Amino acid sequence: MIRVADEVAGALAGGGAVVALETTLVAHGFPAGEGVAVAAESERAVRAAGAVPATVGVLDGELRIGLSPAELERFDESARKAGPAELAACVARRTVGATTVGGTLAACRVAGIRVLATGGIGGVHRGFATRPDVSADLAALARSPAVVVCSGVKSLLDVEATVEALETLGVPLAGWRTDELPRFYARGGGPPLATRVDSADEAARLAEAHWGVGGAGLVIARPPDDEVDVDPLVDEAVAAAEAEGIAGGAITPFVLARLHMRSGGATLRANRGLVVGNAALAAELAVALATRR
Repeated sequence: MIRVADEVAGALAGGGAVVALETTLVAHGFPAGEGVAVAAESERAVRAAGAVPATVGVLDGELRIGLSPAELERFDESARKAGPAELAACVARRTVGATTVGGTLAACRVAGIRVLATGGIGGVHRGFATRPDVSADLAALARSPAVVVCSGVKSLLDVEATVEALETLGVPLAGWRTDELPRFYARGGGPPLATRVDSADEAARLAEAHWGVGGAGLVIARPPDDEVDVDPLVDEAVAAAEAEGIAGGAITPFVLARLHMRSGGATLRANRGLVVGNAALAAELAVALATRR
């Protein structure tokens, strides 16, 4: 039920640097066809930094860890969003499953991959008091010994509540050359951070120390290179989703599509840039970890 690509398996066996990449971004994070191009660009960024990309998804009854270009093409908008709870169903039913951060972390645990790159992590949804909704990404982080490199929490979520939840779960949150949490499309504006790292080696030492004292996942939040002021548009998009009765896993693609349209494509360009930039940083960190080992 699990297939690790030969290149990925070889790198892991030799103690090399490997970076896991999710496929929900490919299927649901960008307009049709755009996600595959972003995934390919992310893989190139990982290779350029000296690591091996391991893009994860479910195909033909198998959890695939490392995908070919042809396999990546199969992750379109019809793919099922696959968090930890959906992986088994996708495998058993031979459904194309686009893994979330949480689903990809499950694959990391199986394969022994220690670094994952994404755009933003899931978390506590807005309006939790009236309709509880928390992403499975948080629980997966609490039990997976891996570093997730991202640009903070997805902007449509309750960022402050998500930071509190991470602390409760024992998941360290460190800023990449920043003392405040990026707000996905914005370089700052989030809660202050108690920990920052200024080099890949410093991030690697933090991860090793966390794992050495029995910790599991940790998050490195990298500010986006290009800022876009979208707070009013996010509020508008979230309100529209609520008015249309959209909830759960359908919220993110709905809000993203609306943001891309209402911003004239500015959020789409920023999203692509931060995803690829995070992949490059994750590769630097994976190389630093492999070198230290």
